[in-house]
Amino acid sequence: MESHKENEINGPHSMGTTIIGVTYNGGVVLGADSRTSTGVYVANRASDKITQLTDNVYICRSGSAADSQTVSDYLRADFDFAGFACRIQLGQPATVKVAANLVRMLSYNNKNFLQTGMIVGGWDKYEGGKIYGVPLGGTLLELPFTIGGSGSSYLYGFFDQAWKDGMTQEEAEQLVVKAVSLAIARDGASGGVVRTVTINSEGVSRKYYPEDKLPRWHEELEPQNSLLDILSSSSPEPMVS
Repeated sequence: MESHKENEINGPHSMGTTIIGVTYNGGVVLGADSRTSTGVYVANRASDKITQLTDNVYICRSGSAADSQTVSDYLRADFDFAGFACRIQLGQPATVKVAANLVRMLSYNNKNFLQTGMIVGGWDKYEGGKIYGVPLGGTLLELPFTIGGSGSSYLYGFFDQAWKDGMTQEEAEQLVVKAVSLAIARDGASGGVVRTVTINSEGVSRKYYPEDKLPRWHEELEPQNSLLDILSSSSPEPMVS
């Protein structure tokens, strides 16, 4: 019994999440769930996985929460200097490409120590809205949309069918919320609420979607306040294999 408990503590832990970045006609939308887990234990059900790097660039974090938070803190300190230099030279904040390359450089130089994948998204006046994926190992990928975390394995086929070029802001936001809610329904390591950040020429807007406002999927139960609500409700139909 003791050895079993010790294996649970010291064994490898699944650090799941779902993060998404999507471009649309005029900007980008970033989205994430809010569950932070340690193995089968939910450490935080309302965490914020979308972190501001500069006024116009945000980053979605997945993998080890400790690693990704340390990386984002380190990067914000870097951007305080890099952004200051860019403002002096260009009169503008750092571009999304500059920010993504700093993320890539830090991830690649520490690839043997970090267990985190990230998505960098933002808008600048030179290239408009841009999304960059920085998976484990520090590769930099410029993409029209990208997904990461344990929930991403449930979303590739969905995005192949649902994503389209030239979406409006509303269409992009609805797509991100729908995709994260699907990952939450299918992936046990993703859960909680959905947070989105929209970045365009007008600035940044954050939105929050509580669990009871998310779309429900096939055979997914409606959210309940407590176990007593479930027991007092009418008996559910038996599942048929």
